[in-house]
Amino acid sequence: MVEELAKEEVNNNNHHPRSHGGEEPEEGEILTDDESQTRAVIVESHPLEHPWTFWFDNPSAKSKQAAWGSSIRPVYTFSTIEHFWGLYNNVHHPSQLAVGADFHCFKNNIEPKWEDPVCANGGKWTVSFSRGKSDTCWLYTLLAMIGEQFDHGDEICGAVVNVRAKQEKIALWTKNAANEVAQVSIGRQWKEFLDYSDSVGFIFHDDAKKLDRGAKNRYTI
Repeated sequence: MVEELAKEEVNNNNHHPRSHGGEEPEEGEILTDDESQTRAVIVESHPLEHPWTFWFDNPSAKSKQAAWGSSIRPVYTFSTIEHFWGLYNNVHHPSQLAVGADFHCFKNNIEPKWEDPVCANGGKWTVSFSRGKSDTCWLYTLLAMIGEQFDHGDEICGAVVNVRAKQEKIALWTKNAANEVAQVSIGRQWKEFLDYSDSVGFIFHDDAKKLDRGAKNRYTI
């Protein structure tokens, strides 16, 4: 599926419509309805297994008094490979986002919040990068998710990239934190997809809510 997604990107960038018979219409030529239909470009659609939604947390909308997550807004939902590439090629990548921004991609109807019923008992794997260096791994994470590359894909809720002054972090959110077998499998596969060599840790959302930055990794690979 990842290969198919990548090929679709090439096709989107290189496709040029050809006229009927391989000839371009003369300047000022008016096509009849039948000719127009014959010359129309047919765009094949490749549905994804799940629709996905991009969410954005604008740093300028955040305030210390506001509840966490209150400034997160859904911005785009997509359900085909073509729609994904159309969006991805026209949105800012992590290196282009303002410091303090959070950009999420979650399965449709799952909000990127601890309080969401699907996320409530879950947790997250996190990888870190120096500032401006997460773009490629963010793309690979998106392709692995929407392309259903994980053996325990039903466990995946979504992913978020956090842009901060000195670093960027990508976190992969899952449903059932206590299911160690599934979480470790997801973490190992994710590292392979990203070719990420450093150790990564998994934190339960419950621990993060209770202990904030004092939360410890429950699983490490």
